[in-house]
Amino acid sequence: MAEIDARLREDVHLLGELLGDTIRAQLGEAFLDKIERIRKGAKAARQGSAQGERQLNETLDGLSDDELLPVARAFNQFLNLANIAEQYHRIRRRGPDEPQPFEDRVLDNLLQRLLAAGHGPEQLARQLGRLEIELVLTAHPTEVARRTLIQKYDAMAAQLAAQDHADLSAAERDAVRLRLLRLIAEAWHTEEIRRIRPTPLDEAKWGFAVIEHSLWQALPNVLRHVDQALHAATGLRLPLTAAPLRFASWMGGDRDGNPNVTAAISRQVLLLARWMAADLYLRDVDHLAAELSMQQASDELRVRVGVHPEPYRALLKQLRDRLRATRTWAESALDADVPPCAEVLHDNTQLLEPLELCYHSLHACGMGVIADGALLDCLRRAATFGLFLVRLDIRQDSARHAAALDEITDYLGLGNYAQWSEEQRLTFLQRELDNRRPLLPPHYRPSADTAEVLATCKVVANAPAASLGSYVISMAGAPSDVLAVQLLLKEAGLQRPIHVVPLFETLADLDNAAPAIDRLLGLPGYRARLHGPQEVMIGYSDSAKDAGTVAAAWAQYRAQEQLVEVCRAHQVELLLFHGRGGTVGRGGGPAHAAILSQPPGSVAGRFRTTEQGEMIRFKFGLPGIAEQNLNTYLAAVLEATLMPPPEPEPAWRAAMDRLAADGVAAYRAVVREHPQFVDYFRQATPEQELGRLPLGSRPAKRRAGGVESLRAIPWIFAWTQTRLMLPAWLGWEAALANATQRGETRLLARMREHWPFFATRIDMLEMVLAKADANIAALYDERLVPEELEPLGVQLRDLLSQACASVLALTGQSELLAASPETREAISVRNTYLDPLHLLQTELLARSRRSEQHVEGPLEQALLVSVAGIAAGLRNTG
Repeated sequence: MAEIDARLREDVHLLGELLGDTIRAQLGEAFLDKIERIRKGAKAARQGSAQGERQLNETLDGLSDDELLPVARAFNQFLNLANIAEQYHRIRRRGPDEPQPFEDRVLDNLLQRLLAAGHGPEQLARQLGRLEIELVLTAHPTEVARRTLIQKYDAMAAQLAAQDHADLSAAERDAVRLRLLRLIAEAWHTEEIRRIRPTPLDEAKWGFAVIEHSLWQALPNVLRHVDQALHAATGLRLPLTAAPLRFASWMGGDRDGNPNVTAAISRQVLLLARWMAADLYLRDVDHLAAELSMQQASDELRVRVGVHPEPYRALLKQLRDRLRATRTWAESALDADVPPCAEVLHDNTQLLEPLELCYHSLHACGMGVIADGALLDCLRRAATFGLFLVRLDIRQDSARHAAALDEITDYLGLGNYAQWSEEQRLTFLQRELDNRRPLLPPHYRPSADTAEVLATCKVVANAPAASLGSYVISMAGAPSDVLAVQLLLKEAGLQRPIHVVPLFETLADLDNAAPAIDRLLGLPGYRARLHGPQEVMIGYSDSAKDAGTVAAAWAQYRAQEQLVEVCRAHQVELLLFHGRGGTVGRGGGPAHAAILSQPPGSVAGRFRTTEQGEMIRFKFGLPGIAEQNLNTYLAAVLEATLMPPPEPEPAWRAAMDRLAADGVAAYRAVVREHPQFVDYFRQATPEQELGRLPLGSRPAKRRAGGVESLRAIPWIFAWTQTRLMLPAWLGWEAALANATQRGETRLLARMREHWPFFATRIDMLEMVLAKADANIAALYDERLVPEELEPLGVQLRDLLSQACASVLALTGQSELLAASPETREAISVRNTYLDPLHLLQTELLARSRRSEQHVEGPLEQALLVSVAGIAAGLRNTG
């Protein structure tokens, strides 16, 4: 078994020791001894010791009611501290004899490979400067860590960095240790779980905080590295205002099934983003004004500011005044519809132009070394974040638009839109889109639901174009879904183009995506309203919940291939928007492998993808980690554009067709057709209790009903808590076993070796199976599941065993993750701290359900903390 790196082990040990000191100080030595007995018992039990298992169970069984919460908190805190140490370890200082992390050298290595493959320097520079990668930050219903704790965790990582110097004096080391102890004590004495559910505004502020504390610093560092790598490889530079990376957000704009996101909320979020952007630039400009005290300046700059002993400061003072006016106006506009004064910045060129003028003047006067410091960083930020910080996407379900139009057509005496055929809808929509008169009279009084749809469209119409991203239509299935939104936006007064993006989510919708877009692009007048690429969103979450990950992954791949062909035939550029989550069951996984496994031609210099709550924190929460992940995105999109993967061979396609057919049949036989499945799911997992968690602003269900009514995130989150991880693998066991029976083992091995799509799917499957644990899942059944449902649990655990066996047979390994021993060891070490939390959770769930009303006070808090701890230990939980 691989050893965890010695420096990482030392950091984990130090943090654990300081946590122990904190617990001892509050609860005494005897309680700390209990924690240690539980830990040692769990560790021994994992190694097969019956005595260790007995010690673990006896110690847990002997806990009094008032000890349950602090025990749960102790193990939860340790897992969070282990995460901090692991994150810092990825970005720690490397010695001269140590290799740099893959993420730090991936772009440099790629540029050399591209040059060797015959791509010219000018082509590489041009393509790098033209890349359009947009990461869309989305709220996460299962993001369990409070913002105040995340800030303390970040401070702990900073202290680990502070002590990572061999030449520290004893006093300096003691100071770091004391600061760490204080931070851990602060975290221990802070409640892990928020008392009230966050609002959409809270979620948006959380997203802004990630930008302020991490991405604001990381972005210019990444582009500086890109510029240096490009110059070293080609002798050329990245253009000054190149923005290959951009950021958008769904926080405050995603109203699909979330009644808490209203038109008023979206307007407030847009203003808050504008306020935050102005505030951040003010800090930068204040810093620049202090630095740029030089007298020499170009004629252009002197003409601009007149006779002045400090021309740079004079120009920056003008910009500072306008930024202050912008911030003041945005704040006042939150409470009232206040028109902006003339000083308010409206266009990004108003921000960029004075900064560029200073930059070019410094270079012209021989002070390029100064220009290429903080001023260049500010320019890079201005080009990337602009005046609006992030572009806000709007998302709404297609049924809401159809219902609004049904009400409108009924009011106008035109009939019932909801009952019309697709042809009738298209005829009406095209006629009204081409008509110059309004659709509705001024005195029209809509119902509350329709009024909200129209009010949202009004917010879109009134907002500056650069502040908005796309209007995404959930559960889209036909061209009329797109035209319906365009008509509603036209009625609201929108006179500029905006991407109206159909989101294809279910298996049937994915199969119909290309024909729907083909029909859409062929409609008279549609191309004139398009203005830019045709954006299409591919849904990973609901397609996997609908059909299982085998069939969903293949449907997503085929849909992208067909969309590429359709747009090529219509001579329209395509922008694919990937709706990924953090888990394998929702399209998650390492970004580099995921991008390089897309169909050839589907990543043509453009890539748009969602990044969800917990993964935002893990991938972008610390500036150094953010830099590594942004480097990875840049390199992967550039490689997929210039060196796309091979076309799959006909035999591979046929094999995937068979695997998908077998996978969906096996998945639906359990999830949809087994008469006891829904009851088993609700009893064996904490699904019922998750609805009480004050996690995200969005309800756990779209509507009342069974599994089909559940959102994909809590559906996966519930199975993760029990370690069955069912949504990520169910269907693969049958698909792979049937392929083996057909004698296709060598074919699958060849597919894995030569086809990135298939290799990535198997790698992700192997990772999630390594995190699954049938024994833990059985514990939930023993405590929570009625006798008549137990056989189904046994059957599902048997299917899990079959999935593991099939993957091992395909990879030729004796154990899962044998080729990734460090990952395997990291999972193994965490089990020592996860096992007690699972046992506590089953006990607390049993107590809650026996009482027929949910447990309250410390016991409910302990249950919620156990959920948070398991999520922290397994990381990609939703």
